[in-house]
Amino acid sequence: MCNRKILVLGGDMRIVTLANSFYLDGYDVTAYGFSEEIEFEAGVGRASSLTEALSGRDIVVMGLPVTNDDITVRTPLYNEKIYFYDVLKAMKKNQMLIGGKITPKIKNLCKIYNIEAIDYFDREELTVLNAVPTAEGAIEIAMKMLPITIHGSRSLVLGFGRIGKILAKDLSALGAQTYVEARRFDDLSWIKAYGYHGIYLPQLKEQLPAFDVIYNTIPHQVLTEDLMKYIRKDCLIIDLASLPGGIDDEKAAQYGLKVVHALSLPGKAAPKTSGEIIGQTILNILADMGV
Repeated sequence: MCNRKILVLGGDMRIVTLANSFYLDGYDVTAYGFSEEIEFEAGVGRASSLTEALSGRDIVVMGLPVTNDDITVRTPLYNEKIYFYDVLKAMKKNQMLIGGKITPKIKNLCKIYNIEAIDYFDREELTVLNAVPTAEGAIEIAMKMLPITIHGSRSLVLGFGRIGKILAKDLSALGAQTYVEARRFDDLSWIKAYGYHGIYLPQLKEQLPAFDVIYNTIPHQVLTEDLMKYIRKDCLIIDLASLPGGIDDEKAAQYGLKVVHALSLPGKAAPKTSGEIIGQTILNILADMGV
């Protein structure tokens, strides 16, 4: 598999780590869409043009997410724009595109150009392992912004999915009084079995005044206006859910609540670890495909 030639095209420091890791594992790696100040391993090639970058490459790896606007490749470490239209027009049918959070519009564009596009963010192993730096990043924010320690704090986690499970575990390990909201009775049973305090969603209102910090992991509004009035003004709310998030900012502001939208924490809190997770996920994809 190491005879495969890989182009890393744009992305943040996670993709830089991925490129270096692939090179050290013996892959032929070229990078494009990064400023000259970004340092790669000495053996990673640096293309001077998109045409040169794509030439002879088997796999094109993009960042997470691949785009912010459905028009350009997301290149936070590069000052120039790279248009998806130009990338796909220059790619050959035998080349494969692998990226994170590929939007429906970009997927459709890939189909038009007969380019195979695979989304590594759809893989369970990535989303599970990504929950670890997300949880640690959320706790780091709380440590910086709260006037109290995490130890002994009354902390509420909304949702018991991948991030909720890891976050509750980490908070409990740090000595927080850890409460977890869930709407399913099987989740509440697991919450109790792990030693946390479970809260059934319909009973959330009466317990909200007790919390010092609330972490939301649910990608739709749970903290409605009806519930916001019960949250203390000194309570910190950290929203980890993807946009549009789980909290109405305008309503929260009306109630004087402090809300932090903490998006893309893996890339901010632990870019090296997150890049390694993406890299291993891509290798898993290629192994499953027999490539």
